[in-house]
Amino acid sequence: MKWKKLLRIWKNEDPRVTAPVISWRVILCILGIMYLLVTFQTFILEYFHDRIGAMVGVLTCYLVFVCGVLSGLLWLLWKRTTDKPLRKIKRAARRVAAGDFSVQIEPTRKDKKKNELDLLIDDFNTMTRELAGNEVLKNDFVSNVSHEIKTPLSVIQSYTKALRDGYVPPEQQEQYWDTILYATEKLNTIVTNILKLSKLENQQIFPEPETYQLGEQLRRCALAFMNKWQAKDIEFEIDVADVAVHYDASLLELVWNNLLSNAIKFTDKGGQISLTSKVAGNTVLVTVKDSGCGMNDETRKRIFEKFYQGDASHASEGNGLGMALAKKVVDIADGNISVESAPGKGSVFTVELKI
Repeated sequence: MKWKKLLRIWKNEDPRVTAPVISWRVILCILGIMYLLVTFQTFILEYFHDRIGAMVGVLTCYLVFVCGVLSGLLWLLWKRTTDKPLRKIKRAARRVAAGDFSVQIEPTRKDKKKNELDLLIDDFNTMTRELAGNEVLKNDFVSNVSHEIKTPLSVIQSYTKALRDGYVPPEQQEQYWDTILYATEKLNTIVTNILKLSKLENQQIFPEPETYQLGEQLRRCALAFMNKWQAKDIEFEIDVADVAVHYDASLLELVWNNLLSNAIKFTDKGGQISLTSKVAGNTVLVTVKDSGCGMNDETRKRIFEKFYQGDASHASEGNGLGMALAKKVVDIADGNISVESAPGKGSVFTVELKI
């Protein structure tokens, strides 16, 4: 069994490898040089066969010469095949360690074939591109967090100061207090969602899943929003299947609440929303459909990004974290969430979970 393992290592199981580190041409050249050296050694033995002392001296000098030649060949081979790309990777790694994620290493081969070192360079370039993208996302996240928190804080500060200094007439004071209360509620929602998202992204151990009725959970979540959909005179349809699932109920409740809240927010007065679920094989499909303003392709592609809000007219009603939270929870549950939408034709969010 040992030789089979060695054979697998020698063959290299990575299908991306299409060329050896040392080409056959180089190996044949080295073998040719070694053949010439051995041939010359044979000539020395034949020439000095009757003079042992001279033969020993000449062979000693010749062996020193051969060792020097072979060492030089090995040094050149190392410099050409291994040392050069490793130096490139080392210099690039130092730049990455210093915070420069834009560094990219030029490939060493001109053809499209790749050996292990070429793949290492490709993977290094992929890593730096991902790090650069994560750095942009982090900067955008910090910028958006600062903006989202600063806005309600500014409202609270300015309105409270106006009330304290007596600049607000008595008949407008209630309106100012309502605005301050709304700003505090929004600030509380932002901080809560940020903490939830941060916890989900960094948490490694989650509560043990439990078996419960998904249909009952969906009905309960929908009824919690009854006041909001009735206030907008929305026609709400619920048609959910009674099916048992094995998940963390509190996490999935975040998904349904965010999808329903989003649907109500973007559906105009007198519109329609439907919450349905159906079993397909060993999966259950939960769909939230609304007759709202819909989304263009750009918004649809970015709807699950943190702080992204495609419709500026509803920006004050949210903070762009609800869909990111829903996507993260579904990913944790090893499910899938997708959206179909078009401007003026509403949106359809579908969550697919294993039973």
